[in-house]
Amino acid sequence: MLRYLTAGESHGPQLTAILEGVPAGLKVREEDINTDLARRQCGYGRGGRMLIEKDTVQILSGVRWGEAIGSPVTLCVVNRDWVNWQEKMSPYEIHRDDKIRVTRSRPGHADLPGAMKYGHHDVRNILERSSARETAIRVAVGTVAKLLLASFGVEVFGFVAEVGGVRASRPALPLARLRELAEKSEFFTYDQDVEEGMKRLVDGAKDAGDTLGGVVEVIVSGLPPGLGSHVQWDRKLDARLAMAVMSIQAIKGVEIGMGFEAARKPGSQVHDEIYYDSERMLKGAQTGFYRRTNNAGGLEGGITNGEDLVVRAAMKPIPTLYKPLKSVDMQTKEQFEATVERSDVCAVPAAAVVAEAVVAVELANAFLEKFGGDSILEIRRNFEAYLEYLRNF
Repeated sequence: MLRYLTAGESHGPQLTAILEGVPAGLKVREEDINTDLARRQCGYGRGGRMLIEKDTVQILSGVRWGEAIGSPVTLCVVNRDWVNWQEKMSPYEIHRDDKIRVTRSRPGHADLPGAMKYGHHDVRNILERSSARETAIRVAVGTVAKLLLASFGVEVFGFVAEVGGVRASRPALPLARLRELAEKSEFFTYDQDVEEGMKRLVDGAKDAGDTLGGVVEVIVSGLPPGLGSHVQWDRKLDARLAMAVMSIQAIKGVEIGMGFEAARKPGSQVHDEIYYDSERMLKGAQTGFYRRTNNAGGLEGGITNGEDLVVRAAMKPIPTLYKPLKSVDMQTKEQFEATVERSDVCAVPAAAVVAEAVVAVELANAFLEKFGGDSILEIRRNFEAYLEYLRNF
């Protein structure tokens, strides 16, 4: 199975991940990862940090001559802004300067609860690691997972479905076509009709010193039925996906398929009827079973059912406001306006890329659990045998 840890602070020297379980023979190129890192930095509403950082990855272990060799893969993204923070974020006691301590926590951040938990009187010790800057290295990890899935015909892509209450309408198009539309959009959305309205909202929020959230959507096509399991709570794939997506900074809710709307409808309008057509397999389908609707979002009982997987996440507005909210100084207990750190007005497009990455990791994990092997060749043998079994089911 895949497992990974990330390390690094927002203004430290670098962000690092160690990814274990990458099968030997998987083609891994820095260019593929850099493409997704660049996507994470794009999108309408991003702030000044994106003008400084031009993220690129270094592969430091686990890959030789463009292919994984089975050992842990180490990925590194250097923080270019580190040059301005070498003493402020120094690991050496000689650089300690209590005059630059940050004692005014920001509402909506991990600042105050983190400081209370860890006994810090300088919230920089919390905000540096809780920052969404950490998602850069998770996108790098997610790209490796996407490369694994893509080698078996599975495509993962994230979109913006809503910004500040302006909702996009998803056209009934294949994922590849939806992706083409999103790649032309500054909001990574498939609905060009709402893009100008989204821009006006973001511009208005910027002028008011405010921020905006929204909803991102990840769609996955090509998944075989049978990933995940119903037999234990921690093996249910929808539960694992929800945890992964909720781990993204600023995400406050997750739904799969129809999601919360299913609670407002009768069962006759929620559950997807099942059909069978043997001719589908002649056209490349993995099985003759299919559904004409996909309200379940590709998951039933914690198991993929062969339809497209659809996961959505609600992102709150970024809590760092240029018109700051009130807070209390931890040291003096006096009320002040919260400290302003460099931030974005709207980072929903970036969240779509991050959600895509963490979903890909969980799906790659479930894929390896089902078809596990130490090399791509071994996994492919297992996968193709399963597809043959499905054709005769």
